[in-house]
Amino acid sequence: MTADPNVFSKPLDRAHAHATEWLSSVPTRPVAPRVTADELAKTLDGPLPGGPSDPTAVIDELAAVAEPGLMAMPSGKFFGWVIGGTLPAALAADWLVTAWDQNAGMRFATPATAAIEQAAGDWILDLLGLPSGSDVGFTTGGTMANFVGLAAGRQSVLDGAGWDLNTLGLAGGPRITVFAGRERHASVDLALRYLGLGLPVLVDADAEGRIIPAALAEAMRGVSGPTILCLQAGNLHSGAFDPMRECVAIAHDHGAWVHVDGAFGLWAAASPLYRDHLDGLDTADSWATDAHKTLNVPYDCGIAVVANPKPVRAALGVQTSYLINADHGPGDPFDKVPELSRRARGVPVWAALRSLGRSGVVQLVEGLAANARALADGLARLPGVEVLNDVVFTQVSLTFGDDENTRRVTKNLIDSGLVWMSGSRWRDRDILRVSVSNWSTDATDVADAISAVERAMSQ
Repeated sequence: MTADPNVFSKPLDRAHAHATEWLSSVPTRPVAPRVTADELAKTLDGPLPGGPSDPTAVIDELAAVAEPGLMAMPSGKFFGWVIGGTLPAALAADWLVTAWDQNAGMRFATPATAAIEQAAGDWILDLLGLPSGSDVGFTTGGTMANFVGLAAGRQSVLDGAGWDLNTLGLAGGPRITVFAGRERHASVDLALRYLGLGLPVLVDADAEGRIIPAALAEAMRGVSGPTILCLQAGNLHSGAFDPMRECVAIAHDHGAWVHVDGAFGLWAAASPLYRDHLDGLDTADSWATDAHKTLNVPYDCGIAVVANPKPVRAALGVQTSYLINADHGPGDPFDKVPELSRRARGVPVWAALRSLGRSGVVQLVEGLAANARALADGLARLPGVEVLNDVVFTQVSLTFGDDENTRRVTKNLIDSGLVWMSGSRWRDRDILRVSVSNWSTDATDVADAISAVERAMSQ
């Protein structure tokens, strides 16, 4: 082994060549992978080599083995789940983050990445209209961003009840009642499970999946003690937004903490066309989003925002003799996420925002929504297609008559590999769900997707 920096040159050159080849293939290659994980596992099965291998050869082998098993998720024709692509500046910045190899937890030890992430956080608050001075933490994804907001909420409501959570733990303390809409995302339940809070009390929602304020008020009237409300900015199937201002006011009157799960929909607040859907967003207490969705930065990058830094730092921060803590101002990055050691995942966010600028972010958000509308309109013109949701943002839910036919069309479409849309179930019906999340999707991709669905219907 040697510390000579030249040892990196050849492997990095090969990695760059393979990456460029992959990215060049994405617009024209089938979206679906060509082999299964089980098939690839067989090719990789075998003992660990007894000795070292040439790093350049290892990179070539890795690229060759992986290539048939890669899904073209960065493609403009990928509409599955809610998965964005990667903006060029964000991708390049992510490479730098790996090369810099900074453990981005402490401001003292890694001032460059800490300051860059702080700047990115300030831009996010400004773009989304969230309270200045909020803590912004960069997590692994949306689930852990929800975890951060809900951990801060748990800390706050138990402090308000006079229970010292960090000393006494949860056992024996006041029960926390969590409310959420019937159509909340599963990541909310998962974060609550991690936090030991159990399942939420479910509040009735309307046909688009939005919490009904009157039902929320009625549900909260029957409960005393510490409470948390989870709202949703962007329903998984309809894209709809809970009525923020009214629901937050009801919850705050009850003394509740309000957290907003905005995995993809929080970015609607950046757009003059869509921010009215989120009126009152800034009155909540914490917010979560996934930057790899609407903002199109590489995995893994969630963003957690908490208006009052005190409870989140009490819940997640650490004080110990061997760490040099920033006990004032912005605090340390590890005060805001459930990790001491992590990569500087906020740096690609900075690069994405810096490359787009304010107008570019607005254009990105509005472009995704416009493509969703175009897909919905084009697909609705096909005989036998029903668009189930009011297309208010980036999600479209379709049926093709009965459940059996919808499953048939979905399978035909996925088997074709021409585009990727994922199946789901909503309103007690099987559906084909279209999520428009990729910055590179254009009018040609939209037209190709409509044609691919039409072919799948005819098979």
